[in-house]
Amino acid sequence: MSIDLALIGGTGLYRFPGLSGVERRAVDTPYGFTSDSLVVGSLGDCRVAFLARHGESHTIPPHRVNYRANLWALHHVGARRVIGINAVGGIRADMGPRVLALPDQIIDYTHERLTSYCDVAGAEVRHIDFSEPYTAKLRRDLLLAAQRAGVPLVDGGCYGATQGPRLETRAEIARMRRDGCDLVGMTGMPEAALARELELEYACIALVANWAAGCGDEAEISLPEIFANLEFATARVPPLITALIEA
Repeated sequence: MSIDLALIGGTGLYRFPGLSGVERRAVDTPYGFTSDSLVVGSLGDCRVAFLARHGESHTIPPHRVNYRANLWALHHVGARRVIGINAVGGIRADMGPRVLALPDQIIDYTHERLTSYCDVAGAEVRHIDFSEPYTAKLRRDLLLAAQRAGVPLVDGGCYGATQGPRLETRAEIARMRRDGCDLVGMTGMPEAALARELELEYACIALVANWAAGCGDEAEISLPEIFANLEFATARVPPLITALIEA
């Protein structure tokens, strides 16, 4: 099976519309079970693999996702380009709800996650260059695809990856703002680093679901509003990916 592109769907994106000739494939990995079966199909002339990061019923919290198994499985079926689609909170003024952003940097605030393929007995220790955590060419291709599809996509920004599953305090977001974070999410790491260890091209499309704590006018973050914002933002992803493939 030759896979041209792999998509990892986050909160609100559990299936990818438009795939034809769909088959489900369970992949046995040395790192345990993937979040769900891989869904493989065709989008135009492109073979695409889709994986729901939290499972199709959203039963896996961010800190329990088996990131190593997920990335290994996609690599194993032949994917060389992987796009992570992540629900996030907005910190920077131009990254409010319903915005799509393409971050170029990341800060990892997570803890106690399995973050490397090197921490297995007998594995080679690799010190990857992670100065640019997202693949520049894939980011450029996505930006051009967004222009062709007429999908607004903010170029750049720093993604702050937190542990979850709880949302952050105002003080935590204030610290992250001082650190230079523009977005906050719970699933950006170790996914990006694992992709680099496997020498995969990797980029993140961040869907802003809500203002981070203390960044908007709302007294508190409303879950119904979050899901409404995600539904709006998620609808823009398929035309963007289609334009990427057609290019």
